[in-house]
Amino acid sequence: MRTDTLFKEKTVFSYEIFPPRRTAPIDTIYHTLDRLKGQQPDFISVTLGAGGAGANLSTADIAQKIQDEQFLPSVAHLPAVNFSKDEILVILEELKQKKVENILALRGDLLPEKEPKKDFSYANDLVTFIQEQGDFNIIGACYPETHSDAASSVEDIRNLKRKVDCGTNQLITQLFFDNNYFYTFKEKCDIAAIEVPIQAGIMPVVNKKQIERMVMMSNVTLPTKFLKMMERYEHNPEAIRDAGIAYAINQIVDLVAQGADGIHLYTMNNPYVAQKIREATRSLFDAS
Repeated sequence: MRTDTLFKEKTVFSYEIFPPRRTAPIDTIYHTLDRLKGQQPDFISVTLGAGGAGANLSTADIAQKIQDEQFLPSVAHLPAVNFSKDEILVILEELKQKKVENILALRGDLLPEKEPKKDFSYANDLVTFIQEQGDFNIIGACYPETHSDAASSVEDIRNLKRKVDCGTNQLITQLFFDNNYFYTFKEKCDIAAIEVPIQAGIMPVVNKKQIERMVMMSNVTLPTKFLKMMERYEHNPEAIRDAGIAYAINQIVDLVAQGADGIHLYTMNNPYVAQKIREATRSLFDAS
């Protein structure tokens, strides 16, 4: 099932998970999926791994498992800088065979220690190529606080408009912790006639290490109230976990009330956290 059709009927709630690393047992992802059963998000997306790093189970395999065992649409992440055109063709054929219709087309992280492939410089190049190969639903990433490589927010919105015009049918934002960034970003998209559904990406922060990694890897602002919350509870693992869950729930309640098209929850493969947030917010989506 194409995930872009879901937005015609409701406010969409979805999850992101990632494959186990090569050094981790394969059973870890099966355990995560088993514990997510019954939570019934509208779809689940599967990354290629942190920073595009290799995993010991393919994204396509996990996406197929989600569809076959949880009866949910799945989305396979596909970062442009990691693959040549020939490699992309092989992946697309595998996705077709496994009946995975939805692809999150990304540029991907540029890592100093890893030489990028040269066939696709930008996500819109990959979107165009995928469009030529079959009837996939293509999803794109967007950045409420502006992509770190963009010269300005104006340039970033122009690039996003180009990506949508190339064939992107829906968008998922990078994580953010101040909803005002999302509302301002949405206004800019409206002005630019970017008319596809935009899901707000929400990550519940449950430990201090997560925060440090996010600040290092992404251009994300940490509001004062968020920093005070983390500082107060950083030495109490249960308290910081519960505070992070509560903060994410408050964000979601406000976003849905303000008419966001959907929420995409970065679960970090933590079924307990996903379940708590799903339980606290389910009625918001059931009523939409």
